[in-house]
Amino acid sequence: MAGAEPRRVCFLLKVRADRLAEYRERHAAVWPDMLAALSAAGWRNYSLFLRDDGLLVGYLETPDFAAAQAAMAASDVNARWQAEMAPFFEALDGAAPDEAVRPLTEVFHLD
Repeated sequence: MAGAEPRRVCFLLKVRADRLAEYRERHAAVWPDMLAALSAAGWRNYSLFLRDDGLLVGYLETPDFAAAQAAMAASDVNARWQAEMAPFFEALDGAAPDEAVRPLTEVFHLD
């Protein structure tokens, strides 16, 4: 989908209060092959914001979020990363963190 208008995607997750410091440390050193997989899957301008109470806000841009998610789901490095990250989160109900992502509805945007 080269040249397609990117879709802005925002989502929320909750990091366990007792794992905040380690979560920050892990994201200061994301595996290079995980970064490459995200880029190859079409995740652009991807950011994570973490509040002191554990609220995690994720933001990315991609022409096709479903395709970007599917590409990551097919990636071995993503499976390993999600397995390592799952214990950091609250209320996943058995899902991997990336499977628990539910995009928020955009109600306003200013360029």
